[in-house]
Amino acid sequence: MRELVLASASRYRRALLDRLGLSYRAVSPKCDEEGLDHLPAEDRSLALAERKARSAAGDFPDALIIGSDQIAEIEGTALRKPGTIEAARASLRLLSGREHRLVTAVVLLDAREGRMETAIDIARLRMRRLTDEEIENYLRREETLDCAGAYRSEGLGAALFEWMRTDDPTGIVGLPLTRVVDLLARFGFSALA
Repeated sequence: MRELVLASASRYRRALLDRLGLSYRAVSPKCDEEGLDHLPAEDRSLALAERKARSAAGDFPDALIIGSDQIAEIEGTALRKPGTIEAARASLRLLSGREHRLVTAVVLLDAREGRMETAIDIARLRMRRLTDEEIENYLRREETLDCAGAYRSEGLGAALFEWMRTDDPTGIVGLPLTRVVDLLARFGFSALA
């Protein structure tokens, strides 16, 4: 069986891939994430997912490599991982009472052959109208500085939303497992084997 590599430093993506019970190695991608801001969210997330996968190919030349990237977007504006409490507060205020998208791209690269398959998962979410006090309480109770949009829907963040529409709830968390399983199957790699 071919080695499977997840080119991601995300603890959320590792936890999701663990659900499939597959043997894999997780490595931090070493790639430039700049210069793509002009692209639409789908193209940018796909380009970043590809860069991440290709960055691991040199170290794992016989592996199947998974790269993924997620962009939170509201009315064409991308929301980055906040990094600071002030930026998280601003993101949640911006999203309050509004609809936005989470665009998650997945790439599966066969490092040996150079063949690559891709998938994109798009979720639409509408956040409740939040008071400043609710935003402060949320940020105090849940660590979200490393999350696109400054929330974690799989935790207390579920209370922030009026609705979430998606084909795959794991895509909202950061790695759409139904898409991953489909991409693996295209390379003859069964999650159920």
